[in-house]
Amino acid sequence: MRQYSPDLTPPWKKPKPVPEVPAEPGLVVEEPGTGFCGAVIRCEAGTVTLEDRFGKHRVFPLEPRGFLLEGQVVTLTRPSSTTPIRPTRTASGSVAVPGARARVARAGRIYVEGRHDAELVERVWGDDLRIEGVVVEYLEGVDDLPAIVADFSPGPDARLGVLVDHLVPGSKESRIAASVTSDHALVLGHPYIDIWEAVKPSSVGIQSWPRVPHGQDWKTGVCHALGWPDNTGAAWQHILSHVHSYKDLQPELLGRVEELIDFVTAPH
Repeated sequence: MRQYSPDLTPPWKKPKPVPEVPAEPGLVVEEPGTGFCGAVIRCEAGTVTLEDRFGKHRVFPLEPRGFLLEGQVVTLTRPSSTTPIRPTRTASGSVAVPGARARVARAGRIYVEGRHDAELVERVWGDDLRIEGVVVEYLEGVDDLPAIVADFSPGPDARLGVLVDHLVPGSKESRIAASVTSDHALVLGHPYIDIWEAVKPSSVGIQSWPRVPHGQDWKTGVCHALGWPDNTGAAWQHILSHVHSYKDLQPELLGRVEELIDFVTAPH
């Protein structure tokens, strides 16, 4: 008697095997039936929960060949308990991309006035900027801006964004900013006297940022009013250590930085 395989499906009708991928937190996939695309935030027995870039959640069954990963069909599997948990969001609130490598730097740049300002931008938006290939450079003062812009020669393939302190209408700084602004160069200013004020007081453990009399150095005045040691460098490191994500910053700064990133990375 002949022996037959229990599977009598002709070879040309058998589906090709697809990769099995652990549904680790932060993995971005698409459910083709609905077109819903999002990052894995939770995987339980038989289901996976995705979160899209608007914060909306959807639960889907863990079915074979049920998802697209970078356009390819995959089968999501429940990760082992030993799989390390990865953050699903960057400090700026963007969906984290596990294993993503820094992109080769764009020709475009973002200049940030003030060393503390640049450190704060790096702390919150550093992951996003590396993925986008945007380099942030330190601008010592607005007086240097015309020479920097002239040397940079911004254009469609090399846009320039600049973030400056406390840009007040009618000031010398605002006139300089206006003189260098163009279709390929955008200068924005946050409304705070100093970048320290862009950190929410509650995140630092104080009720509010103190008012400093006109003519007194603002940082020094803040240290005196709060009873901090007269060391502005140490005070800033204390403040910066309490900034963990965009939630610790005032929305006025968030909007300016996001606008500059969008400007520099926009397709020409």
